[in-house]
Amino acid sequence: MSMTDSMNETRGVHTVEKIGGTSISRSRELIDSIWIGDREGSDLYNRVFVVSAYAGMTNALLEHKKTDEPGVYALFSNADNDHGWMDQLNRVGIMMREKNAEILSDAGDRKVADDFVRERIEGARTCLFDLQRLCSYGHFRLEEHMMTTRELLSGLGEAHSAFTTVLLLRRHGVNARFVDLTGWRDESHPDLNVRIETAFADIDLAQELPIATGYAQCREGLMREFDRGYSEVTFARIAALTKAREAVIHKEFHLSSADPKLVGVDAVKKIGRTNYDVADQLSNMGMEAIHPKAAKTLRQAGIPLRVANAFEPHDPGTLIDAEPASEPRVEIITGLPVISLELFEQDMVGVKGYDAAILDALKRHRVWIVSKTSNANTITHYLEGSLKSIRRVEHDLAALYPSAEIKVRKVAIVSAIGRELRGLDVMLNSLIALKDAGIEPLGAHETGRGVDVQIVVAQEAMDVAVKSLHRTLVEGEAAVELKAAA
Repeated sequence: MSMTDSMNETRGVHTVEKIGGTSISRSRELIDSIWIGDREGSDLYNRVFVVSAYAGMTNALLEHKKTDEPGVYALFSNADNDHGWMDQLNRVGIMMREKNAEILSDAGDRKVADDFVRERIEGARTCLFDLQRLCSYGHFRLEEHMMTTRELLSGLGEAHSAFTTVLLLRRHGVNARFVDLTGWRDESHPDLNVRIETAFADIDLAQELPIATGYAQCREGLMREFDRGYSEVTFARIAALTKAREAVIHKEFHLSSADPKLVGVDAVKKIGRTNYDVADQLSNMGMEAIHPKAAKTLRQAGIPLRVANAFEPHDPGTLIDAEPASEPRVEIITGLPVISLELFEQDMVGVKGYDAAILDALKRHRVWIVSKTSNANTITHYLEGSLKSIRRVEHDLAALYPSAEIKVRKVAIVSAIGRELRGLDVMLNSLIALKDAGIEPLGAHETGRGVDVQIVVAQEAMDVAVKSLHRTLVEGEAAVELKAAA
């Protein structure tokens, strides 16, 4: 059966589902929830799973996402110690085999999984060693190959988790199939669509359960644009190309009105229903339901997204689609520590180019813009990134505008988000709530779309501010609506 025939036959039937690293690390528990649970026979199929690497594996392969502790990639790129990256690669191999032992109870399955790990690790070692040796000659530059190296290493993690998952499912009687999108030993270099279409061309979704790697090697180079957000992009593209009925992301928690650890489990509310506008705002605030580019793919394909708790399989979770809200409501309160970069220049009034120069420096040093404000002679960006990178931006701007005053300080943005906030006096009620909590706002932003309100506070006041706004706008939202109606 061709892929086109298969898609036409199963259109509107199958789902494409993603499992993140934290959840898939609890694979044995997933057998009793989303993979099998109370399903039997044909109910096991018409699903495609896209998996991330096991928790901690990509950090060990690349670098730690939060601490920047070097992994194989970082050690190889720095090359301060010729053997440092090899030692780290050995440690990754040990981590992978330990994970196999934890997940697979059958000795034969563990041997197959360990052999798979050994083949991939040794293949990567040979490739990196040959590249390092080649670049010891002056004609070849290592930096020209680093993005390819990063993708090669990252793909090891997803290939490992997908392969091990297939062995686990087969042992439990499921006709699972390993779908390797990493391009391992593949001499072709297709674009992402062709990579996916080729891999799924002969899969019968009604009788097979595909387990696909979150990383897909392709001509576009996913990591060049998305870095470690690539798995959701792959997931969304698979859903679009196979014309899925629904896309599902399984997390270890529900998408709630705030962090339950912060405001209390009894105080938070499961969102239940929202739209892609809200998902984009959550992503911007570091509380990512889905990568915005992945959300765009699903939105354009008309595919709704469900965010579910992987360990509560009978709970429908939260549905995200393109529909507007039936009534105005604050759906979520979240906060994000950021760094403000303020550039004051008396000569800025009426002069173009300042914005472009600042954006160029931020892009050059890979700093993410969360929000910005400006007036006649001041531009302030609220940024997410390492302080080291932001100091480099500051240095570049000081050299470009020697008479400017540039201030860098740690602050936080607290945001109220919802599909429709207009008519609720969210800004007014937020400022009153913060005043009652003894918190002085350092800035406030609201656009005309009625999707979010952002308030800047001192970083140490962020948690109290989130709890205060949640108590006023979510727990007490009925009172806010009545006040708005009055």
